[in-house]
Amino acid sequence: MVARLAVIGGSGLYSMEGIRVREEREVPTPWGLPSDLITLADIGGETVAFLPRHGKGHRYLPSEVPSRANMWALKSIGVEQILSVSAVGSLSEEYAPGEFVLCDSIIDRTTRRPVSFFGEGIVGHVSLAHPFCDGMRHSVTQVMAAHSHPHHSSGTYVCMEGPAFSTAAESLLHKSWGAHLIGMTAVPEAKLAREAEMCYATVAMVTDFDCWKESEENVSVEMVLATMKGNTTALQHMLPDIMAALKKRGDCACRHAARNAMMTDPALIPYDARRRLALFYDRYWNKGD
Repeated sequence: MVARLAVIGGSGLYSMEGIRVREEREVPTPWGLPSDLITLADIGGETVAFLPRHGKGHRYLPSEVPSRANMWALKSIGVEQILSVSAVGSLSEEYAPGEFVLCDSIIDRTTRRPVSFFGEGIVGHVSLAHPFCDGMRHSVTQVMAAHSHPHHSSGTYVCMEGPAFSTAAESLLHKSWGAHLIGMTAVPEAKLAREAEMCYATVAMVTDFDCWKESEENVSVEMVLATMKGNTTALQHMLPDIMAALKKRGDCACRHAARNAMMTDPALIPYDARRRLALFYDRYWNKGD
């Protein structure tokens, strides 16, 4: 069974009316197993792959999520577009709890995560000037506007290492940079999706004002979970229309992002590296594309 659309987020996203689960699939990868089984479900006649980022029961810290395995597994079942759902804090008065944001840029503040498929005998450099797929962002924004849900069509996402929330000084620093959101999951997903030539967009769900705003209660797990519950319900109502809009999209530059990225002579790529990455790049190595 092939799925061209995927959603990465909490397992609660596919516990909704009108969805039919067809299969739960374990997908071994060169980087081990993904976060959990991939659930293949029908939404409006389209097969969609759902993958809980932190595993069912929320078992993985943001720094422990096996993102390379997740991306490889989704690519192997035919996925072309990934919609990421992520809880974030706001660094701006204009981005209020309960609102959704279609992020358009990232500031990477992570330090301990594998962020690339390249290395160990193969060198490549993809463009990441615009880390989120503009076409996906536009399609999802239109659906949210049609549903009259409060949203922003752009925003800069600071991805921190975690797992603790920001200090007040860090929160003020990130705010001073002109960033709009703070979260822990956009990296390395956005980078790996680009290297794997899949379109990737994040629906950031604003849950709190981090800890820069003195008039507001500092962020806590209880606060995040309470707001996320309402956000998830709202997104569930929109998800069938979002999937229908994404299905209509044609080809995209994201799906050819590595065409000119690789610097290493294919004849010199080690066997193990070539085997790991054949799923992504065999069409370039074998056909001279």
